[in-house]
Amino acid sequence: METVMEDEEFNCREVKLPSMIPVAAEPELQRETGERRRGRDIIIAIDHGPDSKHAFDWALIHFCRLADTIHLVHAVSDLKNQIVYDTSQELMEKLAVEAFQVTMVKTVARLVEGDPGKVVCQEAERIKPAAVILGTRGRGLIQSVLQGSVGAYCLHHCKAAPIVIVPGKDVGDESVI
Repeated sequence: METVMEDEEFNCREVKLPSMIPVAAEPELQRETGERRRGRDIIIAIDHGPDSKHAFDWALIHFCRLADTIHLVHAVSDLKNQIVYDTSQELMEKLAVEAFQVTMVKTVARLVEGDPGKVVCQEAERIKPAAVILGTRGRGLIQSVLQGSVGAYCLHHCKAAPIVIVPGKDVGDESVI
């Protein structure tokens, strides 16, 4: 995986993932064109936690379709830190392979420097996805207010797409996949 682009607008690095999807032939029937053939863009906010992985698994099973493109967005504190970049790169490669194996969707990965809530909202404005999917730890109202919640921030500030907040593994479903 290599750096493809650095964007000075809000300091991000786009990551090139290995392409595993074969090139599809042109549609034979007229009705196969349009959104069904073209697919949707879906943003999944990821980090290294189990609740983020749970939300990713939920999105693959319950939300993604064959022609969709998943945009993995990971907010980091410093893009120049090579250790952070390498661990994030490994995570994104693993998730891209899993997404292809489970639902055969294309994956695009992007590291963005900044506050996670603002980063997700900026990416949603840039991409204009069908949905933004996030995980949550299932904290109570008081803890969320005191410590802050990325899901709550995105729910109130992201106007570009619907927000899907997937409850953490502790709330119910132990293993989605």
